[in-house]
Amino acid sequence: MTLPRRKFLSLSIGGAAALALGGSVWNRSQRANDRGVTQQGWALGADVTMTVLGLSEDRAKVALAAAFQELESIEQVMSLYRPDSQISRLNRDLSLRQPHPHLLAVLAHAEEVSRLTSGAFDITVQPLWSLHADRQQQGTLPTEAEIAATRATIDWKAVAASVEEVVLHAPATSITLNGIAQGFAADRALAVLKEHGVELALVNSGEIGARGIKPDGSGWKVGIQHPRSKDAFVEVAELRDRALSTSGDYETSFTPDFSKNHIFDPHTGQSPAEVASVSIAAPTAMQADALSTAAAVLGPKAALELIQSLPNVDALFVLKDGRVVRTPDFPAVA
Repeated sequence: MTLPRRKFLSLSIGGAAALALGGSVWNRSQRANDRGVTQQGWALGADVTMTVLGLSEDRAKVALAAAFQELESIEQVMSLYRPDSQISRLNRDLSLRQPHPHLLAVLAHAEEVSRLTSGAFDITVQPLWSLHADRQQQGTLPTEAEIAATRATIDWKAVAASVEEVVLHAPATSITLNGIAQGFAADRALAVLKEHGVELALVNSGEIGARGIKPDGSGWKVGIQHPRSKDAFVEVAELRDRALSTSGDYETSFTPDFSKNHIFDPHTGQSPAEVASVSIAAPTAMQADALSTAAAVLGPKAALELIQSLPNVDALFVLKDGRVVRTPDFPAVA
């Protein structure tokens, strides 16, 4: 089972500081019109908050209820926390008949990113998480032999998906969608809000999705937590019809120095050595989500080459030595 790993702060919902996740909560519940209507919930192991601007309070509440209902359907498909979810059944039985279209969409994008990154992104790393979590409960770390044996069960190419069935072929034994499902959830929530007439919205499902530009021409301002200071931002981004995802070594760490954490290099079974956190801005939250994990594994040099080859995708790295590296067009507030 995976745990939430992102932390953002929205700085501009009608002007005032409004949101902190991963330990804090919205300091304002539902407010309407120019101040927005906000609703909070829980999905896929993370707090979820959505804010809608520009609608009456009644219309906004209807739209938000529909968006949260969509998240419930995603939860039932992709949550590792629910034993009857489709992903839990797939991991238990190694096959799943009649997969939900949402699951197929996520698996297809996961395969695309795995190919693009030569396997740096790999949804079959779940056994590495399980191994480390089990050893943590015992107050120790996995041995090199245990890591090697577990790594032998990892292969993104062993996942075969069709409209009829999803199958985990050997050597794969289980998958996790933690590095992509929350982004998909943000995208789907925004899509449902749009269907209900919402033109201005901010969704945080563990990943940030922003829709629309405010009447004053500004975007949604989102602070990105510094990986070594929980009360500080490394940067403030401004999103206009764009998404943001951060992967960091600090949210779930198995050692005090963050050297062993929930991000695993599928090729070595170890956590990446160079990157403390990486934030990706992209057209969709699902793309940003998967690329942030892959970029942490690839390291800044290879990841920057990849990111700069992709349309409308930017990155900001905080390295373990404290340096900050970014693409020239990362949407930082001037």
